[in-house]
Parts: sequence; C-alpha cells; structure tokens
Amino acid sequence: MFMESIAWAQSTGGGGAGGQGPGGLLSLLPFVMIVIIFYFLLIRPQQKKQKEQKALVDALKKGDKVVTTSGIWGTVTNLGKTVITLQIADNTKIKIQRDNIARVRGEEEDKD
Repeated sequence: MFMESIAWAQSTGGGGAGGQGPGGLLSLLPFVMIVIIFYFLLIRPQQKKQKEQKALVDALKKGDKVVTTSGIWGTVTNLGKTVITLQIADNTKIKIQRDNIARVRGEEEDKD
C-alpha cells in the first residue's frame, strides 16, 4: 500500500513533456535579460567605438597631425591602403599601419 501511494503521488505532479507550460519560459527570462544587458553595456559601445575609429582613419589626409597608439606624434606625409608614412622629425619618417592611428591632434596641442 505504501509503494502505491508513492507511485500515485509521483504521477499526479503534472510532470511530463507538455506539463511545463509558462514555467519553462519564465526560467529562461533571467538568461535573456543577461544577454540584453551585456549587449547594451559591452557589445554596443565597442561597436560604436570601432565605427568611430574607422571613420577617423578613413578621413586622414596629408598634413594631418596625429598621435599613434604607441604615443608617437607625427605628421602624415603619405597614405597607402594599409600603411601611413609619418614624419616625426625634420629628416625622420616612419611607416605604420593605418589601424595604429589613435587620434588627430588639435591645434592647441601643437603649442606644448
């Protein structure tokens, strides 16, 4: 008799493949919220920053005064598809990849 009551209690729980209903969807809600939060806090700002950097590099022209990612200040003298030539002193020119340009210097920075 005792074993029959245990079996009956287990079978009336509403379990089975179709018995989860909205509870199954509600258990996924925290994971969906985490993905949304990660998108807005991490992925979206990074994509925006990459677009801004690409626009900066695409807009470079001869004579622009720039700072590289390694901190070298120079003036753009030649532009290639992947390489930029910078003049960093009177008789010194270096070639760097386009992606290594960090920013364009402003006029007020040249007075330092």
